[in-house]
Amino acid sequence: MDNSMIQQGWHASHALAVASLYENAFGHKFKAAIPSKAQRIHLLAESFNPDFSFVVIANEKIVGIAGYQTAQGSLTGGITLKRLWRVLGFWRGTWAALVLSLFERKPDPKELIMDGIVVDPACRGQGLGSELLSHIITYARENQYQKVRLDVIDSNPRARKLYDEKGFHPVRTDRFPYLKWLVGFSGSTTMVYEIQSG
Repeated sequence: MDNSMIQQGWHASHALAVASLYENAFGHKFKAAIPSKAQRIHLLAESFNPDFSFVVIANEKIVGIAGYQTAQGSLTGGITLKRLWRVLGFWRGTWAALVLSLFERKPDPKELIMDGIVVDPACRGQGLGSELLSHIITYARENQYQKVRLDVIDSNPRARKLYDEKGFHPVRTDRFPYLKWLVGFSGSTTMVYEIQSG
């Protein structure tokens, strides 16, 4: 994409825009936990840790983001029980924490976990998702991680195709149709990219 650049992290002034972009792609996953779209965006905006992401900036606007998680932290690590209680109240915050716990994944010390790739709908089809993924892989290699892991849901074949093309291979598929009403999808596949040493 012309006039665009990719960088690690973003300035705090972009927090609301990044949260809205992320909500546009993943809001359906969190709807059962936090029904209010406005509250979801507010929570994301104040919870994101920009250091654990790469973003695409075009014309001074963030149009793409790739978050990640390591043993040191994650893009969404600021969504704590205490913050959920403050934003939603005790009972709704506790319920949200229980639902969100279904999405929790813990990385091994030498493993980087993808925390989602989002591209503005107006900018899709221009290879930005692929570029973001390449930056994540390069970052993992330069920081001596042994692999990059991610989960792709069964209702997102476009993302699955991208990961296949980048060299990720499936290692496990989980089916949970009984949870579709709660999380918005009925299965996911864990995929891994092995970092070649040397």
